[in-house]
Amino acid sequence: MEQPVTVEQPVTVAIIEDHPVVTEGVASWIRSDPGQRVRLVQTARDLTGLRAAARPPADVVILDLELDGVLVTAQIPGLVAAGYRVVAFSGHSDPAIVMETLDNGAHAYVSKEEGRDHLVEAVLAAAADRPYVTRSQARAILADQHPARPALSQQERQALLLWFQGMSKASVGLRMSISENTVIFHIKNAMRKLGTNNRTLAAVRAIQLGLIGPAVVHEVSHQVSAS
Repeated sequence: MEQPVTVEQPVTVAIIEDHPVVTEGVASWIRSDPGQRVRLVQTARDLTGLRAAARPPADVVILDLELDGVLVTAQIPGLVAAGYRVVAFSGHSDPAIVMETLDNGAHAYVSKEEGRDHLVEAVLAAAADRPYVTRSQARAILADQHPARPALSQQERQALLLWFQGMSKASVGLRMSISENTVIFHIKNAMRKLGTNNRTLAAVRAIQLGLIGPAVVHEVSHQVSAS
C-alpha cells in the first residue's frame, strides 16, 4: 500500500468555491487527514477576496472552475503570477476544459467525484512542486492531440528526469555538474518540445511518448496505470 507523503510544516490552503456545502465537504477532508498535513486558512465564494490580499495567504488555492455560472479558467494565469499554486476542483469532465486548465498553469485537476481520494494529496504535491495526476486528468491528457514524438537531447532528458523527481533546478545542476542557468535552458527547451509549460502535463506526455519510464514519477505512473 502506498505510504502518504509527510511534511515538516502544514501546507496552507484557500478554497474558492461558491457552494457552501462543497466548501464544508473539502474542509472536512482536510480536517480528517490523519497527519494534519494541510491547514485551511481561507474560504471565499469568488476571487475578489483572494486578490485583495497584500501577499498570498496560502500556499495552494483549491479553485472551483465555475463560479456563479462562469468558467474562470482564464483567471488561473493571474493567480499563478501572484504566487499561488492552483489545484482545480471541478465537476466538469470535458477534456478541452481540463487541458485549458492545465495549460493556463493549474498544477493539477481533480474532479469532484474523485476529490475525497485525491484532493489532499494533490494539494501536497502542488506545494512541493511534484507532478500529480488523477484519473480524470490522465484521461484528458491521453486524449489530447499532442505533437508527434519530440527528439530530446540527453541533457534535456536527464534534466527533466531529475526535475520531475522533485529536485530543484539548483540541485539538478549540481547532480549534472552544470550551472542552474544551463539546467533552466535544457528544461525550457524540453518543455517547448513537449508542447506545454505545465510540469505535470509535461511529465505525463514524456511518459506516454516513451521518453522517460513511468517509475520515475511515482504519482504519475500510479494514477495512470489505475485509470
